[in-house]
Parts: sequence; structure tokens; C-alpha cells
Amino acid sequence: MAARFYMGIDVGSTASKCVVVDELSEIVGKGLYPSGAGTVGPARSIERALAEAGIVQEEVAGVCATGYGRNLIECANGQMSELSCHAKGASSLFPGVRTVVDIGGQDAKVLRIGADGRLENFVMNDKCAAGTGRFLDVMASIFECKVDDLSDFDARSEKALPISSTCTVFAESEVISKLAQGESIPDIVAGIHASVVERTNGLVRRVGVEPDVAMTGGVALNAGLRRRLADRMGCEIKTSPLAQYNGALGAALFAMEKAPA
Repeated sequence: MAARFYMGIDVGSTASKCVVVDELSEIVGKGLYPSGAGTVGPARSIERALAEAGIVQEEVAGVCATGYGRNLIECANGQMSELSCHAKGASSLFPGVRTVVDIGGQDAKVLRIGADGRLENFVMNDKCAAGTGRFLDVMASIFECKVDDLSDFDARSEKALPISSTCTVFAESEVISKLAQGESIPDIVAGIHASVVERTNGLVRRVGVEPDVAMTGGVALNAGLRRRLADRMGCEIKTSPLAQYNGALGAALFAMEKAPA
């Protein structure tokens, strides 16, 4: 009997992710393209995932879409909310996880997951870009560096300079002002990270912390910010190189569950 494959597509605000799993729930292909809904991003991420898996679309037995642009995926035969998909994916990536912190391009959310891997509770900030990946993009542009470089700057800081503004626009002006005053970039970046951590920890307190704790989304790959968040929460935070694919993985696992036998 030929192997069966299942696909999950997570169309976010700033990136499109696709994951292909086999019958054993193992990831056999993945693709990420840095543009989201209304762009070529979803199609490109699908192409990359299929190429890595070494299969064609016709070999996929089920497709589930999630994220902001899930209604735009014509090849999907099912949809699930991003919250359910993130819970499902995290339970697979981090067996035993109970609390998930996910910081994406334009929102941040904290999930409480039950022992059965189902979503029990959540809190979400999707009204303001502060404390999200977009906020860090804006900050990195001020220093004319990549977002990936922020963690290295943080590692060289001697103190975290306070960033009092919670609005992205005002925070940008505050950072520019600190640069004009001769403050060091590492110390400013440490302050930026500390600001994001405080906003995130506010969400965490509303849900409550129950170990194990995991962090997903693109910001999870920022080691400096993740370390500061772990210190603030007072617990270890697990992550994975697949953190950005978490929602797509959950969608792929739902596609497998819902596919006809």
C-alpha cells in the first residue's frame, strides 16, 4: 500500500508555513515563505514543503488550513482555528507541555493545554503590534540590522535600558532618542527585549503558568529574549528549531485525523 501524506498550511500575517507529515505523524517536508495572506506566500511554502518531502500534491490525502488567510487556500479540504492548531502542534513538538507562549508577526498569545493535548484556555493580544515580531522588525530597522542580530546585541549588554513606551511608534522615537544620547546599542536592545518580556509576562499571568512551558513562533528563535522571559517567569522554557512551523504542524495532524480511512 502506498504511503499516505497529510498537509497543514498556516497562513499568517507576515509569513506562510507548510508542513507535510506521514502516517506516523513524522514531518517529511516543510516550507516557509516570508509573506502571508494575499500574496504568493502560501503557494511558495506549499511548493517548498512538497519538494522537501519528494512528493506531488496528488499524493496528499488531506489538507488543513489555519491562520489569518486560511479561507484563501483552495486546495484545503478542512480548516481549524490557529489556537487549536498551535495547541495540537505544541503537544507533538513538546510532549507534556501545559503552557505555550506564541509570539508571531502581529500577535502574541498564551495557551493553556490539558493533559490530553487539547486547548483549555488562552489569552491573546492582537490589537497592537507592540510585543510582537513586527515590533522587533521595526526596532531592528533602526539599528540597520537583521532581527536575528538582536540576540547577539543583547548578549553583549551590561544593563537593560528601560523602554517606557508601549506603542510601537512611540517606542521607535524613544529608541532613536537614546541613540542620540550616546547609549549603547546592546543596552538599548536589552531594554527592547525586556519591554517585550513584560508585555508577554502580563499575558502569561492572566492564564497562569503550569510546566512544562514551551515557546513557539518566530520570536522563539531569539535566544536573548527567550532567556529574559524564562528569568521573568521563573521557569525553563523549551523551544525547537521548528517553532515557526508549530501551527502548520498542528494543522497537518488535524488533516490526518479528519481524512477518510
